[in-house]
Amino acid sequence: MSKLKIRQGDWIIVCDGSKALLLENVGDEKFPNLQTKEVYEQDNPKAGEQGTDEPGRVHQSVGNTRSAVEQTDSHEQSERRFLKSLMDRMDAAAMAGTLKSLVVVAPPKALGMIRQAYSTHVRQALRGEIDKDFVRMPVHEIERHLTAA
Repeated sequence: MSKLKIRQGDWIIVCDGSKALLLENVGDEKFPNLQTKEVYEQDNPKAGEQGTDEPGRVHQSVGNTRSAVEQTDSHEQSERRFLKSLMDRMDAAAMAGTLKSLVVVAPPKALGMIRQAYSTHVRQALRGEIDKDFVRMPVHEIERHLTAA
């Protein structure tokens, strides 16, 4: 991981598909002090717990053949909605002028979903992305990982 200087006032979102920590550096570049601004969580059971039905079947319009319909991944859709709502919140903060600089920390899959939800305002505030899963760590551990040389 390349070292990213976290400046005073930077907002850092550390998230996955079901939890997000919004942190702010109230320290400076040399001695960061990440403080929790907001915590977002959603209850997102595993896909198998959300729907156990067999995939649907489709009758072809010609002949007697039938084929299976791909099953919807409710878990992934739920993650996508959660991350989209998170980016909507960041967009509102950027438009209001409260978000000026943003660093996003998320596992690769979640980062891919988040990128699709970036608005123009969020893109302008974005300083960096880090593809790591730190969301279950205490804030002081996250701070240590982000500022390690």
